[in-house]
Amino acid sequence: MARPASRRLLANTLKIGVVGCGALGSYYGGRLCQAGHQVHFLLRSDYEVVRRQGVRVSSPAGDFRARPRCARHPEEIGPCDWVIIGLKTTANAEFARLLPPLVGPHTAILTLQNGLGNEEALARLFSPEQILGGLCFVCLNRTEPGVIRHLAHGRIVLGEYCGWPEPRTQDFASYFRHAGVPCEVTETLARAHWEKLVWNIPFNGLGVASAAGWDAVDSGVMSAGTPVGPCLATDQLLSDTRWHALVRELMREVIAAANGQGLSVSTEWEDRHIALTAPMERYVASTLVDFERGQPLELEALFLEPLRRAKAVGIATPRLEKLCHVLSVIRRLGPIYAD
Repeated sequence: MARPASRRLLANTLKIGVVGCGALGSYYGGRLCQAGHQVHFLLRSDYEVVRRQGVRVSSPAGDFRARPRCARHPEEIGPCDWVIIGLKTTANAEFARLLPPLVGPHTAILTLQNGLGNEEALARLFSPEQILGGLCFVCLNRTEPGVIRHLAHGRIVLGEYCGWPEPRTQDFASYFRHAGVPCEVTETLARAHWEKLVWNIPFNGLGVASAAGWDAVDSGVMSAGTPVGPCLATDQLLSDTRWHALVRELMREVIAAANGQGLSVSTEWEDRHIALTAPMERYVASTLVDFERGQPLELEALFLEPLRRAKAVGIATPRLEKLCHVLSVIRRLGPIYAD
């Protein structure tokens, strides 16, 4: 049976719902709002601040303030042309509660989440043809309610979950570019996911594992309440010879795992990611922020699922396997910071 043609989006302005308005959702949603789209933020703790003051973004490209429409419940927003998901993957169980009121038969659903398995989770609830994935190469932090600090980069790589790019895929890329967001379309979303994992796995994972017992797990001395030191940001991981070597070893394993699945990820991504990261000012990756705040780690999508897929095709990834073990111990024991 032929795949049904997707509806092309020709309107100058779209009704856009943003679900997950942390640093990522607020930044990209704010950009689209500034471009004139009708953007609705689904908010919890930041509702009152954003409703009164909007979202403030400080950026090397120019500071701005956006004033999206605000809602506490998805029913207040209703069906949208485009739903953008910026939730942490630890909240994916909320899809069935939060998304159906926003999704009509022609709604496009774009997940900008990290890791693997997010599009599959959406496809269990909605038509696969409605789903797109986006990979965000950006350095952002939410510094306080309604305040986002954009440090560097911002490019999105956009792709269809189910098949080749459609005319609407190019339309969405154009909407992002018009909003000041560099955006390109990939023909292979799965490959793009692994290209980003080449960065995400070492910098997110080792940043936490370095603080919470990379060596202590091996020695068996880690226990509940084990004090840990500060997480290592990107500059610290690259400036230390040992950690820099581990970063590169993990990158090579991720590339090998991707290529074991026939995804043709270039070995150049190792040097490319290092070259993009080295000049940045100190950047604390999202998993480190979650750990320092005592929030759940995105262990499943960012680490465990890539490991499972590597094993499924017979690719040995000993560094990734150890990293998953360390992070799993951290999740189970909940170590605390030393004074």
